[in-house]
Amino acid sequence: MRARNPPATVSERPSELCAGIDAFLHHAAVERGLSRRTLEAYARDLARLAAFLEAEGVARLRELRRQHLTDHLERLGREGLGARSRARALSSARRLVAFLLERGTLARDPFSEVESPRFEQPLPRLLRPDETAALIEAADPDSTLGLRDRAMLEVLYGAGLRVSELVGLPLAGVDRRRGLLHVVGKGDRERIVPLGEPALEALAGYLERGRPELARRARRVPVACFLSRRGTAMTRQNFFERLRGLARVAGIPRERVSPHVLRHAFATDLLEGGADLRAVQTMLGHSDLSTTQIYTHVSRSRLRETVERRHPRGRARSEPGS
Repeated sequence: MRARNPPATVSERPSELCAGIDAFLHHAAVERGLSRRTLEAYARDLARLAAFLEAEGVARLRELRRQHLTDHLERLGREGLGARSRARALSSARRLVAFLLERGTLARDPFSEVESPRFEQPLPRLLRPDETAALIEAADPDSTLGLRDRAMLEVLYGAGLRVSELVGLPLAGVDRRRGLLHVVGKGDRERIVPLGEPALEALAGYLERGRPELARRARRVPVACFLSRRGTAMTRQNFFERLRGLARVAGIPRERVSPHVLRHAFATDLLEGGADLRAVQTMLGHSDLSTTQIYTHVSRSRLRETVERRHPRGRARSEPGS
């Protein structure tokens, strides 16, 4: 795993607490390989915590108490931070404590009984399976760019990739014989994702008839699997614009379509088909199962909608004039 430069220390004044935080950030950067964005979020949260504890006169780790974190979260709320941001601050504090416990720097967890702030978890926007099919069908297989767009959509929906993983997929990462993709995701974490037949067929058509045409326009031999009309690697912005254009052709409102919506559709459709939650977590590249569990809520929401529309006692069937 490629090491990253750790972020700046949280305080210029040395203290046992700040030294513990800096060691945690260094571990997260170098040994766990977390993304720069995640490291910066941890650093911000823990710098706030360190400043609060310093103001409370807490400088040594053994002085930490449950009430300190409770008071800190309450103060963040008074300062206008929403429940989601406070929940993230609590998560950062708990990860710090877990690291210190593992190293033996702390003998007990002072934050174990602190409850996370409650907030409504918004459900991801979704496309119905027929809308996803219409979006894919909107790509013209008789044109070079259409072959590419259809392959990208099939791979995105068929493998549940992030858009950064899709446009960053190298040609060497495609194993057509075994039907697998070698993907490098967040934090440089690698995973192997299987592809179904529709995605493999679309990918084969693009690689055999579309990509060679696009590669001829490049100034140097391209590494990326998916190429722009100039032979360079596709960008997120370029793909997003193409996706919006295909949504218009398919008759789907543009605001309902994005690369991430297709990733959501992949996960939800798998779960509704009976897939194991852990398997979906692995294919999505989620480090935490709780991130994947949002899709179980989406699945239940779809089931509820089905009951309301189709069951004799469903709300939609019971409304006057329906």
